[in-house]
Amino acid sequence: MTSNIRKLPTGFGRLWTAQTVSSLGDGVSHAALPLLALTLTRDPMALAVVTAAGTLPWLLFGVLGGALVDRWDRRRTMWVTDAVRAVLLAIPAAAAALDVLSIPLLAAVAFLLGLGGLFFDTAATAYLPDLLGRDPALLERANSRLRGAQTAASGFAGPPAGSALLALGRAVPLVADAVSFAVSAALVRSLPAAPRPVPQARESLLRQARDGASYVFRDRLLLGLALRPAVGNIAFIAVETVLALFAHDRLGIDTFGFGLLLTAEATGGLLGAGIASFLGRRLGTGTALTCTAAVEGLAILGLAAAPNPYVAGLALAVCGAGMGATMVLGPSLRQAIVPAHLMGRVASTSRMLAMCAAPFGAFLGGWLATTYDVRTPLYTAAGLLLTMTAVTSTMTTNRRVEAALQATAPADDPDHAEPREPVQEGAV
Repeated sequence: MTSNIRKLPTGFGRLWTAQTVSSLGDGVSHAALPLLALTLTRDPMALAVVTAAGTLPWLLFGVLGGALVDRWDRRRTMWVTDAVRAVLLAIPAAAAALDVLSIPLLAAVAFLLGLGGLFFDTAATAYLPDLLGRDPALLERANSRLRGAQTAASGFAGPPAGSALLALGRAVPLVADAVSFAVSAALVRSLPAAPRPVPQARESLLRQARDGASYVFRDRLLLGLALRPAVGNIAFIAVETVLALFAHDRLGIDTFGFGLLLTAEATGGLLGAGIASFLGRRLGTGTALTCTAAVEGLAILGLAAAPNPYVAGLALAVCGAGMGATMVLGPSLRQAIVPAHLMGRVASTSRMLAMCAAPFGAFLGGWLATTYDVRTPLYTAAGLLLTMTAVTSTMTTNRRVEAALQATAPADDPDHAEPREPVQEGAV
């Protein structure tokens, strides 16, 4: 991706700060919640229920949520959602303080937090191209900085802090995450207003949702970009479901060590986000995406075979690097080639495919660990990732990427531009 060198606008700094603060709270919860659930049960399937609950809103409301975001003010959607999530976290925090916390309550709160995440993430994805004028190079730089900061906050600082805060009390990590959502809401509310999406003439919500979904499925490049995180989520959630148990039972890692293990993954993620643009320029975006996907699969294979915590940490760091680069290059490309009035629906459709796969991954991980042993979900995940890499490699080639960018480059007003013709089977 190339463009004239321009500075990121001032408003981006506030968006960056808001998402960084929120990511710090998420990192605290990411380490604390599995450990918190382990204080209530040792049943892998019960842990899988909590993990899966947070992804179910995407299965039930994913595409409709994107259609609503394409109708609503995107900035207002973000700050209201974060404010509501801050209040929601007071429920499990109070339950933990009163010693009445339970797996069903954690699952219910995870579901509602996931619903809020659906609206916030979709609105943020659609808002960023408006803020940056849909400049491809600026989008890569912005996503690299956002991903890097989010990885540092949720990976480096968050997990050790979550483990430490949990030692102070079961409610403390939840309160910390609630505060992060409140701060994020205040910062997002101060962002500059973006142009409202162009209304579609008398179209029903279901019709708009269907149009957004069909746009993804008819375009081989967008479909390839969507399939990778979909299959990847089956694999990664299967691993995440049993990771705390695997670390404790097979690697002998204690509570604080588990936070450090997650930090190792974040270290790689930070590196991957930082070098994503370089990889895209050096290899081409399509080839870079294929290489990072292969790295993720091989890294999970190494994690499954890890004989000690040090090898496991290295494997997670390599996996994190692949994921970090992928999560910069993929979204940046999508934001550059999708018309603005379809952005919410395309983003939510792609994310829905990924999130709908996650509950299956959670239950797959729990079932494999229960039926066989705790390493089996990791080996299965590695096989899925490597198979997915081979299947999608022809869908996201450099040639397809360049054709898509050239097709959208002449559009002066993306809000009113006609959608580009999806790339069909066999086309460039």
